[in-house]
Amino acid sequence: MDSGGIIAMLYMHLHARNGAIGRRRSAERAGGRPMERCGLCGVLLPGESVPNALVRDSSAFCAQDPARDGKRRVVACSPEHLTELIEMHARKPFMEAELWAGKIARVMDDDPRADVQALSESTGLTPSHVQRGLSWMRASRAGQQIPPAEPDPRPDDCD
Repeated sequence: MDSGGIIAMLYMHLHARNGAIGRRRSAERAGGRPMERCGLCGVLLPGESVPNALVRDSSAFCAQDPARDGKRRVVACSPEHLTELIEMHARKPFMEAELWAGKIARVMDDDPRADVQALSESTGLTPSHVQRGLSWMRASRAGQQIPPAEPDPRPDDCD
C-alpha cells in the first residue's frame, strides 16, 4: 500500500474513533435553542448564561476555525463544577501529536490521498510534525499512546 493509502486508512480510523471533526454532541432544545449540559455532572443547563471557560485540550478541533484547535469550551452548572473541570483539563497532558493528527484529518476531509508534503503545505505543519501526527494516528489505531516529544509549556490562557 502506498503512503497515500496508509494515510487515508489512518484518517478513516481517526474519524471512526472520534466522530466527525468539529461535531458537537446533540443536546435537547428549549424553545428551539440547543441546551447545554454540565461537563461534570451532566445536568441540563437552561438559559443562555452558564459558567464556562476555554481549556487546553489537544483532542479539540474546530472545523470552522482552525485557530480554535486545541481549545475546548467547558460549561458547568456552578462555579465549583467549573473549577473542577478546569483543574481536570489542567492535569490532562496536552499531546502536540494528537493536535497535529486532527489538523491532518481536517485536510484529509478534502483530500484523502494527500501525501506528507501536501499535508505539510495545507496544515502549516513541518514535514516532521506531519510524520509525528501520522504516528499518533497509527498508535491510536493500535490502542497505544505516544508520549510528547518535548515538554509543552502551558500558557496562562487559551486566547
